[in-house]
Amino acid sequence: MAEQDIGESRHLSKSAQKKQEKQKAKEEQKKQTQERLQQERPEKEVTEDYSEGKYGNSPLNQSLFRTGEKWTEIRDLDLSKRNNLVLVRGRMHNSRMIGKKQCFLLLRHQQFSVQIILGQSDTVSQQMIKFASNLNKESLLDVTGVVTAAPQKVTGCTQEDVEISVLKIFCVSQAIARLPLQIEDAMRSGAELDEDGPKGKAAQETRLDNRIIDLRTPTNQAIFRVEAAICKLFRDTLTQKGFVEIHTPKIISAASEGGADVFKVSYFKGSAFLAQSPQLYKQMALCADFDKVFTIGAVFRAENSNTHRHLTEFVGMDLEMTFKEHYHEVVEEITDTFVQIFKGLSDTFSEEIATVHKQFHAEPFKFTEPSLVLTYPEGISMLREDGIEIGDEDDLSTVNEKRLGKLVREKYDTDFYVLDKYPLAVRPFYTMPSASEPGYSNSYDMFMRGEEILSGAQRIHDPDLLTERAIHHKIDLTKIKSYIDSFRYGSPPHGGGGIGMERVVMLYLGLDNIRKTSMFPRDPKRITP
Repeated sequence: MAEQDIGESRHLSKSAQKKQEKQKAKEEQKKQTQERLQQERPEKEVTEDYSEGKYGNSPLNQSLFRTGEKWTEIRDLDLSKRNNLVLVRGRMHNSRMIGKKQCFLLLRHQQFSVQIILGQSDTVSQQMIKFASNLNKESLLDVTGVVTAAPQKVTGCTQEDVEISVLKIFCVSQAIARLPLQIEDAMRSGAELDEDGPKGKAAQETRLDNRIIDLRTPTNQAIFRVEAAICKLFRDTLTQKGFVEIHTPKIISAASEGGADVFKVSYFKGSAFLAQSPQLYKQMALCADFDKVFTIGAVFRAENSNTHRHLTEFVGMDLEMTFKEHYHEVVEEITDTFVQIFKGLSDTFSEEIATVHKQFHAEPFKFTEPSLVLTYPEGISMLREDGIEIGDEDDLSTVNEKRLGKLVREKYDTDFYVLDKYPLAVRPFYTMPSASEPGYSNSYDMFMRGEEILSGAQRIHDPDLLTERAIHHKIDLTKIKSYIDSFRYGSPPHGGGGIGMERVVMLYLGLDNIRKTSMFPRDPKRITP
């Protein structure tokens, strides 16, 4: 029969042969389609959704009721909760399907994450798995499930020893499908960016434009917990030392520092300025016998400085205190406060610090106790020995500050030090001149990793000398009359300093830009979001 078919095909025209071959191909394709449909039919015939009511989009929460159910935080999930039924809330970080019957999701909250698993079973339907697999990244989910030991460590999660077998999953708030910033890109480490080049790199401006998403990364969650800790340690340490927290006005009648870099605002029928510093009010509080004061609040600087360390609005941590004999009593109090902050961070926030350094590598911060104090001439001498040309009374440039910081670390093995006795010409009008060293002042700066984080001094508490120095700096005396007058009623010798909080966080963690440590940074080019 086959021979007959072959014989017959030999007598067919080429056109007829092609037609015959085409017909056979169609029949073969039809046969394959029928076989595939036959195989799929049992799955398609399963129309019953036996997981109905165990998944879906939650109705809008309008605080109608409370269930009394116990919630578990992702950070608390470990082997001690194995076989426990838990209810957790988190964001869908990513998901992957294994065939059609299993789905893995990574659930994230703050800097913690856990793997959750949906596998088709008597309680988990295909429809439920499909719902979970189609959820958009960053959607907020409520998950009920059983904690199980992971068969092997889940290296992509912080809770690497456990996972959750899902029984219920509800979407509390759905994120849009196309996010303006991918969390994975914002989480890339410096090493990954070097390896991948520009691929997936989230530019700083893109991250700041979409700061709400950017702040969700584990690194940012850690940075701002370290920042909160610095403020708390500053407040707690000074309170224990007998300081009183005060709150100073931010709307003032004259420039705090006597300079032109101020924001002028309308004030009813006149005008006012945003405070560059709480300096004058701290001093006035001391004249009112508060003895030791500190404040934490917004500071405004209208400097058109587009650098890695300048902001137009930042958080100032300021302190001021009276002393009995020598302004070094103030220096010692401030340096000890920093030492207590550094100790508190290393003792209590090592996990957060490690999280930051995993993405942004930096050498551990070093400090000594007591803190290193160098005189300005000693610092100048170290720079000259290193080949830097600089005058005795020249102010330090940013480059020279950093260079001196490296020299100090090499010689003294510390990232934190004090530079004392600055030239009088480079300090504000209220700085006390040095009686023993003409041309110098009783002032100091403090540095972390070669960058200034505090500027301070003994303040002039004599109204006549203060008036003389204000005139020298060409300050309108009528605008600071109340300030000068506060010293006419008897004033104790005193000193203090102002600290830029964001700069302290940046330098302690070894970050490269202050915008990483300001939740919603303000600079000459950015006033949103």
